[in-house]
Order: sequence, then C-alpha cells, then structure tokens
Amino acid sequence: MGATLSLDQARRIALAAQGLDKGRPAGPVTSRTVGRTFAKLQLVQIDSVNVLSRSHFLPFFSRLGNYDRHILQRMSGTHPRRMMEYWAHEASYIRPDHFQDLVLWQKRKWVGASGMEQELREGVAGKILQALSSGRPMTASELTARIGHVEDRKNDNWGWNWNAVKRVLEHLFEEGLVSAASRTEQFERRYALTERVLPALVDRDNEFADPVAAMHRLIDAAAQAHGIGTVRCFADYFRVPVKAAAGSVEHLVETGRLEPVTVAGWNREVFLHAEARRPRRASGRALLSPFDSLVFERRRLEELFGFHYRIEIYTPEHKRRFGYYVLPFLLRDKLVARVDLKADRASGHLLAKSAYAEPDAPPDTAVELAAELHLMAEWLGLRKVVVYPRGDLAAGLAQAAGRDEEGIRYEGTQAPWPASLP
Repeated sequence: MGATLSLDQARRIALAAQGLDKGRPAGPVTSRTVGRTFAKLQLVQIDSVNVLSRSHFLPFFSRLGNYDRHILQRMSGTHPRRMMEYWAHEASYIRPDHFQDLVLWQKRKWVGASGMEQELREGVAGKILQALSSGRPMTASELTARIGHVEDRKNDNWGWNWNAVKRVLEHLFEEGLVSAASRTEQFERRYALTERVLPALVDRDNEFADPVAAMHRLIDAAAQAHGIGTVRCFADYFRVPVKAAAGSVEHLVETGRLEPVTVAGWNREVFLHAEARRPRRASGRALLSPFDSLVFERRRLEELFGFHYRIEIYTPEHKRRFGYYVLPFLLRDKLVARVDLKADRASGHLLAKSAYAEPDAPPDTAVELAAELHLMAEWLGLRKVVVYPRGDLAAGLAQAAGRDEEGIRYEGTQAPWPASLP
C-alpha cells in the first residue's frame, strides 16, 4: 500500500517538479540556468499568439524572472542544440533526446493532410529534400521559389491557406525527415534536413526504434515533470495514447520509478515519481502563461488547485468571462487570482485589462500581483503598468501598484482611476 498524502503535499510536489515552489534566482540568469529549467520541464509549448510575449518565452519568465530571450534562440537555433521543435503537447520545443521517441508516437491528422497523395506523386517532396540537402535552411516561401513551384492559390480554408510546398513540409516535419533550424522574426520556420539540425542523431534502426521502450522513456519524463499525477496526466504531457501510457506506468511501477499513492480528495489512481521532491512549504510567485505546462491538463488543475480555467481566446468577446489572454497567478502553493494582460508596445504600457481574485485569495494577493506586474513590465521593456477597473481585484491592485516609486498610471475605458491614489 502506497503512502497517503494530503492535497497540500501533492500541490507542493507538483510545484517543485515544475520549478515553481521557490523564489527566483537572485543573480543574473545565464544560459546554464535556462537550460536546467528546460531540462526540468522536458518541453515548452509553442504558440504564435503574441498578445503579451510569444508563449514559449513566458514559462522561463515565470520561473526565472528577468532573462534574455535570445538565450532560447541560441538553444534552439545553434549547435549543439539543447532544444528543438516537434509535436508533443501541440507544437513544442522538446529535448533532442526525446525526438526519436516522439517520432514513433506522434501521428496527427494535421491540417493539409488530405490531398497529399497528388503532391507526393508530383515529386514535391523530392524537390524539397534535394533543395535542403544542397542549400541553407529556408522558409516555406523561400523553398517555393527555390524549386520553382507555382499553383493557383485557394482561399476556401481561412487561416490554413497553405500551398503544396508548405503541406509537404509539414508532412516531412511529422515524419522526422526535416526539422526547424530556427525561426524568422515573423515566426516562420526555417526548415532544414533533420540530420543537419541533429548531426549526431542515432540511426532509427537501432534500439531507439522500439516503440514500447520509447513510451517508457516518454512517460518517465512526463512523470518527472509532474512529480505526481495520474495516467491521463502523464499521457497528456506529450499527447500520447492513454492505453499505451498505462502500460508504461505499470512498467515504471514494477521497476520502482513510480509509486502508487493515495491523495486525499483525489479519487483516481495517483502515482509519485521516485525522484520527486516533497517540500514542506512553497514560496514561489508567478504569472503563468495560458500554455504553461503546469496548466496543461485542466482536470488535474482543478483537482489539485481548485482552479477552473479555460482559455477564452476563441470565445466571442461578449461571452468571455474573464478576458482574452488571462494568466493564472500563483502565490506560494495556490492559484489565487487571474489577470487579463496585454503588452501595448506602441505606448510602452503593460495593460491589466481585468483582475479577479479567487474566493480564498490571501490578503496580500494584490500587493504580490502588483510586484509581479512590475517585474513583467521590466522584462518586456515596458514603461508603465495600466490597471483597468474590471474585476473584483482591480481596485486593490491599483492601490497596491500605486505605492511603487516609479509612479503608475491607472485608467479604464469606463471609469478611470484617479491620477493620484491615497
């Protein structure tokens, strides 16, 4: 019979596994620091939404504070790479040692898959591979020009109006034959042959071609990143099939990598990783990206933290409850608030368009959130924090932020805050 843990203990284990149980580093954040954080997370989801900052930059800010975002570009775009792109929990930066394991398991119905037979028959794939074998990394548009591909473009698939070259590139990317060597300023992939991105890539015909062993490695990594969780939690991290993940959980229990435990109030089978830390307290503070790995699995989030969360980006504006780009706010071992943020780069302002406290938010929530917003504004190179009067935490947040030495301006579209607060 495994150990029995309280819900508080389980929360702290989960936060420790994600590097969110302690305060941020006191000194400058180095490439080594960022690399250690990435190794702990195992993956970071990529998304093109840039309301605040590209989503893959935010998890490192949450854990490390003010850091140089160019570090990630070097880690993913120069040799020897410490991260690379592939499908995991959606499009993600992954550790290169997980690449071959994921190629065996990531088979998705990606946009543009239909109609591929004709494009493959026409030899588009061969032309792309030939161009990449003899040239530099290129974007889809550059490759289209290089191979001289011309086609009548259709506008009947809004948002995914890819030409044949882009569709074939995505097919080759999923197959693991091409990879992203880097990204442009417009966030376009520069494609290259995978053997050039990972020159030391082990041949697929060796031990790494065993899908069962690959699943064991992926679930072990996912369990390390969770610290504690269910089969569904672990499977969701890399988005692998639950049934296969369950078989790996059984194997990891047998080999001592996972231990079945009981968590009060969590009425599912729960497993603790052998390397999980069990801190007695948590002292972290962080704003979490909507795509942060701590909030990937919504059921887990609600069971562990009592925090119901949905991304409302695709919800019509009049139906949104909290806002467009809402970040959960972690304080110590609880999620205590949520704030809708936007970086207004033209004005140099960080906009807190709404701020809501959770029912059990502690008294210092507004003060701690204000400090976090100042830190984020500094990291983003923004001059001011602007608090809008929407949400039950907004007034307290404005008052707390108003104590900052630099002076903060408060305004809203309906009832602006006064220029000077008592």
